[in-house]
Amino acid sequence: MIDLPEVTSGTTDTQEEKLRKSLLIFACAFMNLAVVLWLAIYWMMGLHFSANVPLGYQLISVASLIYYFKTRRFEPFRFVQLSLFLFAPFIMQWSIGSSVTSSGVMLWALLAPIGALVVSGWRESIPWFVAYVVMTVVSGVFDYFLGTGAEGGLPMKTIGVFFALNFAAMSSIIYFLVRHFVVEMDKIREQLDRQHQLLAEEQKKSERVLLNVLPDSIAQRLKNHQGLIADGHADVTVMFADLVNFTQLTESLSPEQMVALLNTIFSGFDELSEKYGLEKIKTIGDAYMVVGGLSRDREDYTSDIADLALEMRQFVAGHHDLSRFNMGIHTGIATGPVVAGVIGTKRFIYDLWGDTVNIASRLTDDATQGAIQVDRMTYNRIRHEYSFEPPATIHVKGKGEMVMYRLIARLGKKPETQKQEDLNSLHEAPRR
Repeated sequence: MIDLPEVTSGTTDTQEEKLRKSLLIFACAFMNLAVVLWLAIYWMMGLHFSANVPLGYQLISVASLIYYFKTRRFEPFRFVQLSLFLFAPFIMQWSIGSSVTSSGVMLWALLAPIGALVVSGWRESIPWFVAYVVMTVVSGVFDYFLGTGAEGGLPMKTIGVFFALNFAAMSSIIYFLVRHFVVEMDKIREQLDRQHQLLAEEQKKSERVLLNVLPDSIAQRLKNHQGLIADGHADVTVMFADLVNFTQLTESLSPEQMVALLNTIFSGFDELSEKYGLEKIKTIGDAYMVVGGLSRDREDYTSDIADLALEMRQFVAGHHDLSRFNMGIHTGIATGPVVAGVIGTKRFIYDLWGDTVNIASRLTDDATQGAIQVDRMTYNRIRHEYSFEPPATIHVKGKGEMVMYRLIARLGKKPETQKQEDLNSLHEAPRR
């Protein structure tokens, strides 16, 4: 089958509309080729009057095609072509005699409802099919009362040949029309599949970005188009970790070096947070905020926070790229109720509010390099699993005097052993 050149359409045409237009032009071109052949045959056989029908058909068809290419008005062009498909075969049959002497030329009229079906839709094809049935019935009545049988001047063997030609030509046109429709629909389907695949990939990227910004449960709620997200949590453990000497270090580093260094630190923290199933909330400059207990997937989230704080301290002390800058970390941990929610509409952020958050932040500010300071609630919950220094009283802005405890190590290791390990890690390359 010869591929037709792509039909230029309006910029607003959908793929389906472009396909319908190309199908009608495809059928128009095939019909005009067949008409030229039938015109030549009828003329050679001396059926000059009957030859005028395909000649008139061709003139009107070409004129409508030229009109369409000039105006881009598809509806008039479609109506003219479908009308020619329907009426021209019956007029040709009546000019020859009957359905027999015309060798069933009215079969060509079937192209009208079929063409309407593929270029307009099944609803629009119904009137054309009804018209085809009515014309066929009328033609049958004419045959009965006015038909001339074999007296039309054509021998039966010629009539038989024309029957074969009409059926072969009409069947070919219908087949190639439907085939063209199926091939183009397959192309459209493949295109849609590719677009769907690209869309799915982009959606996965968006989901990954969303999950990197928000906890998984909150991201799922946002994806479900939930409105305002605000939750109260009666008991969570919040931790702030702040880098020491980083502000002074930025004065001697280029922007690329500073960002690369922060990326190294916080990427390591992210891996450790994921290891313990904790939720990273945000980074604020060179401070890192993480919380346990939001999802309740793990009951010992306070111990997880404590283990994370110890590993983060060891990570900073033991990483050769960080130790050469004499960087350290000081940490504050508090346990209690918080309010959590998403704020913003464009650059939204998931954040926590409440005394627990403020206490964890104040404990961090008060801590010295390498210190992990916890409030009384946190201490009471994990005191049997970890070793602490004796309690100390500090002044917390907005809270007054407050007792805090300094976490040293997990029980099972003597404090001196833990301190020695931290010192040794300063001289060892990290094992990533």
